[in-house]
Amino acid sequence: MLIGILNVTPDSFSDGGEWNEPRRAVEHGLSMVAAGATVIDVGSESTRPGAAPVSLDEEASRAIPVVRELVDGGVVVSIDTYKANMARLAIQAGASIVNDVTGFGDREMIEAVAGNDVGVVVMHGRGQALDDRPPDDDPVSEVADFLRRRTASLIDVGVDRERIAIDPGLGFAKRHEQSLALVAGVDRLAQMGFPVMVGASRKGFLTGLAGALGREARDSVTAAITALTFTRGASLFRVHDVGRSRDALRLAGAIVASQ
Repeated sequence: MLIGILNVTPDSFSDGGEWNEPRRAVEHGLSMVAAGATVIDVGSESTRPGAAPVSLDEEASRAIPVVRELVDGGVVVSIDTYKANMARLAIQAGASIVNDVTGFGDREMIEAVAGNDVGVVVMHGRGQALDDRPPDDDPVSEVADFLRRRTASLIDVGVDRERIAIDPGLGFAKRHEQSLALVAGVDRLAQMGFPVMVGASRKGFLTGLAGALGREARDSVTAAITALTFTRGASLFRVHDVGRSRDALRLAGAIVASQ
């Protein structure tokens, strides 16, 4: 499943300011659906390193009109937020999924989703730094342990397992080699029994692989990682360039089916 990234922010690391006008944001979301996205993930606060936090009112004013209009147009929408009240507002506007970059460490955030029949994405990311660990540590085991604890806390309050997906948080507080180890270890995360979402799109750790800082190069490598991680058991792919990853998934699926 392809999940199109829609940043309605002025300062996101890869496309800040491109879609922060509601009409243009909705049009872009619809174009990603036409290109093959099943879900549109709307985020209205940048998570890039050093980004300034925004108030709930600001975050909501950016995202909620876009969420509502996409939902009214028949689009399945995910909200990318770590604020419980923002999650509630987005659910009221019709969002079907809550994607939390802090991995539902906030009890109020857990309560916000526990009382609603929405999907949740538990990510290892903000606030869970790996980049200060010794280089010979096993990032896959550490991330898996974290995700195991956080998913258990959701299940304990009544969130069905079928509503939960996990995300290793590539590029979030991780050295480049740690993110690459997590790409290679996706099969181990898939063994946990939850759908695994991969969010490599345009992340900084791709620059060395792409040999350039340009968007085209990052999107090409993102598509390659989409295909690779699909063959290792990932099933959800959060991307900016839906068409490129769609084509990569088709090829990977054909190869897997032929085996």
